[in-house]
Amino acid sequence: KIRPATSRISTIMSGEPVIKLGTRGSPLALAQAYETRRRLAELFPEELGEKGEKVSINIINTSGDMELSKALSEIGGKGLFTKELDVALLKKEVDFCVHSMKDVPTYLPDGTHLEAMLPREDTRDAFISPKYQSFEEMPEGTVIGSASLRRQAQIFAKNPKIKCVNFRGNVQTRLRKLDDEVVDATLLALAGLKRMNMADCVTKVLDWDEMLPAVAQGAIGIQVRSDDDKTLKYISALNHKDTKTCVDCERSFLATLDGSCKTPIAGQARIIDGKIHFRGLVASPDGSKIFRAERVGDVSDYMKIGKDAGEEIRKEAGEQFFADLLEYVQDIQAANTKPTKAAANK
Repeated sequence: KIRPATSRISTIMSGEPVIKLGTRGSPLALAQAYETRRRLAELFPEELGEKGEKVSINIINTSGDMELSKALSEIGGKGLFTKELDVALLKKEVDFCVHSMKDVPTYLPDGTHLEAMLPREDTRDAFISPKYQSFEEMPEGTVIGSASLRRQAQIFAKNPKIKCVNFRGNVQTRLRKLDDEVVDATLLALAGLKRMNMADCVTKVLDWDEMLPAVAQGAIGIQVRSDDDKTLKYISALNHKDTKTCVDCERSFLATLDGSCKTPIAGQARIIDGKIHFRGLVASPDGSKIFRAERVGDVSDYMKIGKDAGEEIRKEAGEQFFADLLEYVQDIQAANTKPTKAAANK
C-alpha cells in the first residue's frame, strides 16, 4: 500500500529538466545519482546535456534515513529506504529512482519495475578497525558495530564472545563513531567505500568464505513507471545485462525465503565462463545454525537457480526454524544486544 509522502523534495539543477531523478540524500546515494546522471549524459548528450544538465536530481528524505536510533529489524526493514521514493515516482514528482539494490524489497508497487542496473562494484564486505586486523581476533567483551543481522550471525558463528551493537547512519557517521571509540570495529560494504573514494580506511576485505555479502550488494538499480515510454528510452540504455541477471537470481532466492532486513540471509551470484554460480545462506541470529546452498547452471536459468537454492534451504531448515526466526526478530531487539542461543532456538 502506498501512503501519502511526508518528505520534502529538494532539487539539484538549473533550468528545466527533461527527466527527473529521485534519490535519497546520503553522500553515498548522491554519489550513485551523479554516476547515473553521468552515464545518461554520455549516452544522450544532445538531449540531456553533455554533463547531464537536463537531468534534475531530486533528494527525497526517507523513513530509514530519519529513524537512526533503532535497527532496521525493529522498525520495518529495508522498505523504509524506498517507500517515499515509491510515492514520489507514482505521483510523477520524479521520473525514475536510483537505489542501492540491497535496500530494495523483493516487491515493488504496481505500475513500477526495475528497468536497469549499472555495472556492479565489488560486492564484498570490509572490516574496519583501528585496533584489530579481523573480527576473529577481537577479544571477549570488545564491541563491533553493525545493524545487519546477516553480518551479526556470521560474526557470532566465528567469534561468539564479542558484542554486536546497533550501528546505523551514513558511512561518514559510522567512521566518526569508530574514531570516537564508540565501538572497536565495524563492517561496511566495500562498494560504497569505493564509490566515495574512501577505500583507504579498510583494514581487511572479507572474501565470501569469511562473510557472504547481502543479496544485491554492490549493485545500483533504477526503478521506473512501467508506462513511461519517454523515461524507459533513456533508462533501458543503461542496463548492464550480467549485473541484472546476477541480482535477479539473488532476489529470486530472497523472495523464496520471504527475506528482508529482518532475517539473516546472504546470497551472491556471479557469471564465470558462461555459467552462473550462486551461493546463499540463512542463519540464526546468534550464528549457531547456518544453512547453505550452492548452485552452478546455465545463465538462462538464473531465476530458477535462485528459487531452487531457496527451496533447498527451506526444506533443510524446516518451517519451524523460519517461524522461530520471525518470532525472534519481532520480539527481541536483535540488533541492539547480542542474541542468546536460548532465545534463538526457543
